[in-house]
Amino acid sequence: MFSGLIGDLGRLAEISQGPEGARLRVETSLSGEIETGDSIAVNGTCLTATTVEPAGFTADAMNQTLEMTSLGALETGDPLNLELALRAGDRLGGHIVQGHVDGVGVVVSAEPDGFSLRLRIKLSKELLRYVIPQGSITLEGVSLTVADSKDDWIEVSLIPETRERTSLGSLKPGRAVNVECDVIARYVERMVSPYGSEAAFQPGPLKQNGE
Repeated sequence: MFSGLIGDLGRLAEISQGPEGARLRVETSLSGEIETGDSIAVNGTCLTATTVEPAGFTADAMNQTLEMTSLGALETGDPLNLELALRAGDRLGGHIVQGHVDGVGVVVSAEPDGFSLRLRIKLSKELLRYVIPQGSITLEGVSLTVADSKDDWIEVSLIPETRERTSLGSLKPGRAVNVECDVIARYVERMVSPYGSEAAFQPGPLKQNGE
């Protein structure tokens, strides 16, 4: 489990793709805290460190991961938002993040808004159903608050520190981004779905005292 608070802005040193998947070699200052087998969120995608080097680590991404996330479009030199898995007792400064990407959005615009940067992201209806204004969402592994949402997009605002410490400040229109919706919304939907028919919510006849 993660919190969506980025521990380091790493760099993709190398990516080798083939018919069986891809291997990523990542450079990061966090290497001293990583052991083989550790879970690491890479742009919001939970991967396993297969080897650890003084300058970073390697991780494998299977074909399904490449198809469902933005990792397959990465190029050597790209910045990577990295977060190590939470330890018991850590502060949950962001929100509950699983590292299980729900889908991919596309950057529509990036406009200055005072000292912040306003990002508009186009999302599918399947993802938008779990999004509410002022709710939590994870973009490229970063825990953010939804500033606004409409029929096919959401907006988030990035403060200067978020722009400096993550890759979000350099996103351009057309760029694909990993999206993880708030897991609580998914559980709530599953819990109430058996009662979701219109008939289930129809009020019954009023009862008199003693009935």
